[in-house]
Amino acid sequence: MPVRPWTRTQRRNYVRRIMIKQIKFVSIPVADQNRALDFYTDKLGFTIITDQPFDEKQRWIELRVPKAETRVVLFTPEGDEKRIGSFMNMSYACDDIDKTYAELKKRGVEFEGPPQKQPWGTYAMFKDSEGNRFVLSSD
Repeated sequence: MPVRPWTRTQRRNYVRRIMIKQIKFVSIPVADQNRALDFYTDKLGFTIITDQPFDEKQRWIELRVPKAETRVVLFTPEGDEKRIGSFMNMSYACDDIDKTYAELKKRGVEFEGPPQKQPWGTYAMFKDSEGNRFVLSSD
């Protein structure tokens, strides 16, 4: 019998068994790992967890987002080079988008425009050193 993620309790409620507990890392495709590493550490303030050789062409560079468990990896799997400079299907959260926008802009981060208020929240779009586009929004 296959293992099911839900289990029945005596109270006839369903309780979720914990299987996946978090996203460990998200891979960000980059053309130049040194340039990207400088951007993510100097401009965004991420810290290096791992920077070691992966193969003859790339390093495995894993970074920690301040105050978060999720990490980012500056790595492009072979054959995925076309993803470099595209829209990343993820977003970064901050406490105060106006303050974060001003600080990152001062550090040289390129934004597509100032924060925009929408019915679903406030956000701003920015690019990293490789042209990848991200959403920044308030919690």
